[in-house]
Amino acid sequence: MSTELCSKNGILIRVMRVEDYQNVKVFMGGNFYNGEPLCASSGEDVQKCCEKENDEYHISMIEQGTCLLALNENNGGRIVGLVLAGVQVPSDMEKHRKEAEEMEQNTWGRIAVFLSLVERKVNIFERYGVSKLLYSHITNVDATMRGKGLGGRLAAALMEVGRSLGFPVMVAYCSSFYSARQKEALGMQCIYEHAYADYKDDQGRVVFSPPAPHTHMRIMAIKL
Repeated sequence: MSTELCSKNGILIRVMRVEDYQNVKVFMGGNFYNGEPLCASSGEDVQKCCEKENDEYHISMIEQGTCLLALNENNGGRIVGLVLAGVQVPSDMEKHRKEAEEMEQNTWGRIAVFLSLVERKVNIFERYGVSKLLYSHITNVDATMRGKGLGGRLAAALMEVGRSLGFPVMVAYCSSFYSARQKEALGMQCIYEHAYADYKDDQGRVVFSPPAPHTHMRIMAIKL
């Protein structure tokens, strides 16, 4: 499979390489952590939370050939969007639960606990009868490029990568209303949703309070 997937209107989408990661990390610092609803509403510098663990996780996904970059060919190949994605298998559910329990009590740790809870409730492997799936972890687009369909192009390109690698299902956990709506437009189905207002800590306090319209975590899936 070619690493260059498609080019349209001066934006090239290609498979991410490990040597891209430092630039990817800088891009996410300026575009993802201050825009993703749970991170942006936390008041923390979330990129610094569990930074080493996240770096290792992101690089492990890049090594699988399942992550994508969108580059502006008219501006020196500047990054304008990305997808971090990777394979998941049934044993990962217990692995994620244990990892989340051991994380620091910061925003990223709390997000990990929440995602692990949702993951076990949904149990996509059982629902679809599959032994592996393609997990779309993060989709992020430069603020200047939003509303132009680039996020949809990246998600569609990831589906094609998933098909070419033999994945039977692709899943995305959408914390953003707009992300879920975009994936629904591509044919992904919302198979579970959890209202943030209903997720509380041991003292009965709501853990996440992002601004409207980001009211639910939605699990989107599609058979490939």
